Amino acid sequence: MTTTQAAPPTTPNNGALPARRDRHHRGAARWIVLALLVAGALAMLFPFAVIVLNAFKTPADYSNSGPLSLPTSFYLDGMIDFWNRVNFGQKLWNSIMIAGSVAILAVIVSLFNAYALGIGRVKGRLSIIVLFLIANMLPHEALIYPLFYIANQVGLYNTQLAVIIIFTVIQSAFGTYLLASVFSTFPKEILEASALDGASKWQILWRVVFPMSRPTLSVLVVFFFIWTWNEFFIPLVFLISNDKQTIPVALGVLQGDRLMDATTTSAAALLGVIPAIIFFLFFQRTLSRGISAGAVK
Repeated sequence: MTTTQAAPPTTPNNGALPARRDRHHRGAARWIVLALLVAGALAMLFPFAVIVLNAFKTPADYSNSGPLSLPTSFYLDGMIDFWNRVNFGQKLWNSIMIAGSVAILAVIVSLFNAYALGIGRVKGRLSIIVLFLIANMLPHEALIYPLFYIANQVGLYNTQLAVIIIFTVIQSAFGTYLLASVFSTFPKEILEASALDGASKWQILWRVVFPMSRPTLSVLVVFFFIWTWNEFFIPLVFLISNDKQTIPVALGVLQGDRLMDATTTSAAALLGVIPAIIFFLFFQRTLSRGISAGAVK
């Protein structure tokens, strides 16, 4: 006599329940991350919003209602007063000229250095790359006196050329370190094929390496421009003439001016940051494409 055992009851779609729970947890985690990012963005935008509010207020509105109230009228006298007091048009041109020159020259120097270190494979390349990294980490306060002494000896003190040279070297130290790491993973098959076709090292650089590295170079241009635009300490020391100063220096010099009320200070800060925001928005697509290309590589 044979006995049969009953099969245990099965739950329909038993395997779908863990997958459903995992999707639920992942969806909840995404919403939490999104909420944290939105909160962080609002926290960073709050000071800028306060500056915008106070830039268009009258001093009476600021005194009576405080810094967080909406302006009762569209007040532009603070911007006009700051523009005329510091000759803002000249300061704007100085900042654009210095930051633009540094961005272009630093990328060119970084490209040459990284090509020699990452693709040329010079002897002691790792030591040289580490040296560039250490040089990039040095604070400006430690470099200011030697730079001041050298610039004074060669007759470049109180010239915009001295600031351009200094920041080109400083920014290219970071650019060399970054590009050398990128070029070290450059496909050797492409380089060997170009060499077999008779291309020289100079032709390989400009016809092969440069076009393929253009997204990364465009990102460096944007970063170098914004970093140089925001620099304050070195231009403050090297540019003592009023007609050669940059926007951050003009803002810093007027911070201690007793004639600068809160609304004029906010208007000055807004005028100082608007060009950098416009530049960033103008090259936002270039920046996103460069970062995406680097991620794909």
